[in-house]
Amino acid sequence: METTMADMELEDKMVNDEFQSLIDAYLASKHRKKVDIITKAFNFAKHAHKGVRRLSGEPYIMHPIAVAKIVCCEIGLGSTSICSALLHDVVEDTDYTVEDIENMFGPKIAQIVDGLTKISGGIFGDHASAQAENFKKLLLTMSDDIRVILIKIADRLHNMRTLGSQAVNKQYKIAGETLYIYAPLANRLGLNSIKTELEDLSFRFEHPDEYQEIEHKLEATKAERDTVFDEFAAPIRAQLDGLGLNYDIKQRVKSPYSIWRKMQTKHIPFEEIYDILAVRIIFDPEDVDTELNDCFDIYVKLCKIYTSHPDRTRDWVSHPKANGYQALHVTLMSKQGEWIEVQIRSRRMDDIAEKGFAAHWKYKDGDKTETASEMELDKWLATIKEILDDPQPDAMDFLDTIKLNLFASEIFVFTPKGEIRTMPAGSTTLDFAFSIHTFVGSHCIGAKVNHKLEPISYVLNSGDQVEILTSKSVHPTREWLNIATTAKATTKILSILRKEERESRKKGEQMLDEFLAQNDVVKDSLVVDKICNLHDYAKPEALYVALAEGKVQLGRAELDAIKEKEEVVGWKRIFSFGKKTVKQGPIGKVKISSNFDKRKAIILTEDSIQNQYTLCDCCKPIPGDTVMGYIDDDKHVIVHKLQCSIAEKLKANHGNRVLAAQWQMAGTTLFPVSMHIKGFDKLGLLHEMTQVISVLHGINIRKVEIECDKGIFECNIQMYVHSTKEVDEVLTSLRKIADLKEASRV
Repeated sequence: METTMADMELEDKMVNDEFQSLIDAYLASKHRKKVDIITKAFNFAKHAHKGVRRLSGEPYIMHPIAVAKIVCCEIGLGSTSICSALLHDVVEDTDYTVEDIENMFGPKIAQIVDGLTKISGGIFGDHASAQAENFKKLLLTMSDDIRVILIKIADRLHNMRTLGSQAVNKQYKIAGETLYIYAPLANRLGLNSIKTELEDLSFRFEHPDEYQEIEHKLEATKAERDTVFDEFAAPIRAQLDGLGLNYDIKQRVKSPYSIWRKMQTKHIPFEEIYDILAVRIIFDPEDVDTELNDCFDIYVKLCKIYTSHPDRTRDWVSHPKANGYQALHVTLMSKQGEWIEVQIRSRRMDDIAEKGFAAHWKYKDGDKTETASEMELDKWLATIKEILDDPQPDAMDFLDTIKLNLFASEIFVFTPKGEIRTMPAGSTTLDFAFSIHTFVGSHCIGAKVNHKLEPISYVLNSGDQVEILTSKSVHPTREWLNIATTAKATTKILSILRKEERESRKKGEQMLDEFLAQNDVVKDSLVVDKICNLHDYAKPEALYVALAEGKVQLGRAELDAIKEKEEVVGWKRIFSFGKKTVKQGPIGKVKISSNFDKRKAIILTEDSIQNQYTLCDCCKPIPGDTVMGYIDDDKHVIVHKLQCSIAEKLKANHGNRVLAAQWQMAGTTLFPVSMHIKGFDKLGLLHEMTQVISVLHGINIRKVEIECDKGIFECNIQMYVHSTKEVDEVLTSLRKIADLKEASRV
């Protein structure tokens, strides 16, 4: 008993010490010192969570304190947000209500806590992810108070920092949601440091081996980078000292996740990534009014020492990004022959770049005028509200639409009158039309871009002047969804198309009803299913639209299909689901015996991938790939590579259906893989490659496609292998061939 009491006292001290460090950090900030209400919130939360522990074993109250510290120290918010962070799980996890919070802490904190409280069920139905519904509610509340989403991001960051205590399938779910939604959202709100950490943590849990390998290589090349930086920075320091500014010059190293993504997209090894090192100059201007001039003064000094890249100078100082980011970027050629990017920022710009919109308030000092970036935030929130006002039919569509709007890169486009508008990079004239007004977008026929006629699919460039042309005879079509790239345009097009489809469905159903009535056929689901099967439509809705559009004509064939008798052989009907066959009994219910819903992990063997699980055709996983299982609507398990784009969506939208998966193969089954090879053309190159693959490694080549142009050789090879180990061995051997410069698995 004495030991237990001693442990409790030690634990209590740990909690109080952690809270005191929060208070110390808050007192060191510029915010008003409302320590009493923060202490009140801490004591209330501590009492509410008493006796509850996290999976890691620590008292639950440590989590709200940690979230509050992130909110205070890493985002820079004040007492209202700190209190809300301390209380954010009270309503969800205890018997206290939002009304109790309002009575004790006032309406503002109660509103934020309510926005942070998770909900069950929702508009997306039983098969959708609760995460999508939670996210929708967060966004709705965020429209009224941006602090809701900032605290939620802090909550997610701490959950990611402590994700190791969760089961593997939970890790995949949470990491998937984080990469798909929360990291882009943090980026959109200017929380650069948090965005980078969320990406790295997700990467670490989803691909631990690759993460460790990149970390090891970064550590191994650190001394070399330090030398390059010191030699590059020395002449810069000499020039900057002459300006009389107080400054810091430091190196910025590309994050492991960013390195890995580049390796994946470019199909190159770590050693061929040349922008791992960047340099950041942070200075204190003499006063706020000289900030911009100081940036360009530094730029001029740099260009006196090094040659700048003509196409890689970015002026985010004069035209800040939509998330408030300001800096002047210039890429310089070092004396060692390497291009190095230099980012020039004032201290204020650096603070905003790392902490986002919250940092704006720190520098306003009572000035209530709205900055350009705050106006951009208002515009963005208005777009989010429009999306929420027109909910998507399912969770996947909703989160995809939101994600479209979390753009990282912007272009600046001018109206005919010279008004500047910020658009996502890659926007088309159609996107620009919808950004002006829904009516303009829905009747857009093209545009005059820089006084030249362009189609609705024309991709805009920064600096373009755009005049939208409209015609009342033009209306949105399904093809427009392939042209639109922004969330607003996509949402509006879908809304218009759904409205038209609803009208078509209604008209088509009425046509079917009249046809059946004329032929004395009683309409029921079986009758409609038979007509659907006759015309290969999976759902009645699709049949109704086809009828309305004249694609299907009702006549004798439909009546014959309705009158066909079903064969009864013990069971009523037989359906085929993928590789499995299940029988339908007399009561009309499909029997699928499965315990998948209760399982957290699956083992992939030769037998199981033949009879139980399906290897997805979109990413073609093979033994050695990091994979996951996904339970589809028919209770079948589909196996995806973890970094597959479809898997990324599934983790974020339907994380509760994700299973951890492990390979236990005997090495007897062969799997098809494709490799892309590129190099300088020479006589005998193909022979050398086939010798490596077939003779050296004994691998059977399935298909070869070759193209040579202007001395460049490109080749796609399909072959059969047992595992990724064989793929890596073949790639290593191929890269040793002279004149062969690139070799990667596709």
